[in-house]
Amino acid sequence: MPKIDLLQAALASLQPQHLEVLDESHMHSRGLETHYKAVIVSEQFAGLNAVKRHQKVYACVGELMGQIHALALHTYTSDEWSQQGVAPASPTCKGGH
Repeated sequence: MPKIDLLQAALASLQPQHLEVLDESHMHSRGLETHYKAVIVSEQFAGLNAVKRHQKVYACVGELMGQIHALALHTYTSDEWSQQGVAPASPTCKGGH
């Protein structure tokens, strides 16, 4: 099963109102299925700072993190998402051969 599908399945445990997982490996030089971006909107993030939100995501993803190089996280509550509406664009890779 592709890693993107495994990530989506793992993140479903956060009961997201919106979930978008993008494979951004093509923007980097480390091969296929290595770099991902996740936009997650969940009420489970309410009252949590960014560090706590990311820890919650990593707990869901578990051992799968050891199989990828990078996972950019954009975590929002429903209210934050309704105000923001879009996650920031990912930067261009600057190195690592």
